[in-house]
Amino acid sequence: MPAPTPWLRPSRPTTAAALLDTGVTKRMITTAVSHGDLVRLRRGVYLARASWPDDPAARHLLRARAEVAANPSGVLSHQSAALAWGMPAPGRPWEDLPVAITLPSGTGVRAVRAVGEHHTARLPPGQVITGADGTPVTSPARTAVDLADGLGLPEALVLFDAAARLLCAGFVAQVRRQDYTNPHLADAAREHLREVAGSRRRTSLAASIALAEPCRESAAESLSAGHFALAGLPRPEYQAPVRTPAGLFFPDCLWRAHGVIGECDGAVKYADPRAYVREKQREQVFRDLGFQVVRWLAEEIMFRPWEVVARVDRALAR
Repeated sequence: MPAPTPWLRPSRPTTAAALLDTGVTKRMITTAVSHGDLVRLRRGVYLARASWPDDPAARHLLRARAEVAANPSGVLSHQSAALAWGMPAPGRPWEDLPVAITLPSGTGVRAVRAVGEHHTARLPPGQVITGADGTPVTSPARTAVDLADGLGLPEALVLFDAAARLLCAGFVAQVRRQDYTNPHLADAAREHLREVAGSRRRTSLAASIALAEPCRESAAESLSAGHFALAGLPRPEYQAPVRTPAGLFFPDCLWRAHGVIGECDGAVKYADPRAYVREKQREQVFRDLGFQVVRWLAEEIMFRPWEVVARVDRALAR
């Protein structure tokens, strides 16, 4: 029996047609799959087993890129684009959802045996960006608009805040913390989001976009802002600098006129015990300056937002 012909397994999603063009045969592909050297991502698209990661998010992105490989006019979009941009999810993790691509409308292009979600829409050049690996992906603004359509204010803000943050980072050569609170950059980010929403005829998103703030650093902070707005609470300053004898601090929420500081705590925040001690020290500094400090957990704002709203309302009423 002749020895197997050696060939290089693809390190990125590659179609069978592309492999055949390099001299690989169908039998060689079948043999590599049966031996576990090659992963079949979807019909007609393959990847080297050594390049198949354990991380569910990375696997989702490879499957999404496989869809684009099978449908060359397609673009990573919706949850797959959000995952590519590192945008937080307002609900289920993006990787738990089906992969998603968008095909351009009006071209007569049809999906090749669709896997996951295949959308059809107009894709203006400014709303598609080519990723580092060469795969096209909808821009942060387009991704946020696509996903926010039909969501409530708190959930929409998770997306618009994240998109605004990415846009602000793209406006400057080297982003600094103060750039996210720069009103000119924030206004420019919101205006771009409005333009994209207008191009998609999603004018109902204008109210949510108007409340977007690139300085909010987590999905829980964005959800909090949305629930506070829905409840009619006074709008706080977000990540505003507060000078103290111990240094410059940036609380999550500052109701300056009420002397109230709000802090949203996530589990990641205190993974390091030293971080917990530092946070307690910071809280005491705020209290020594006369501020009332009110706290809530990310879990609370996600699952029991009414409790958080009532807690903050009581603090503001004192």
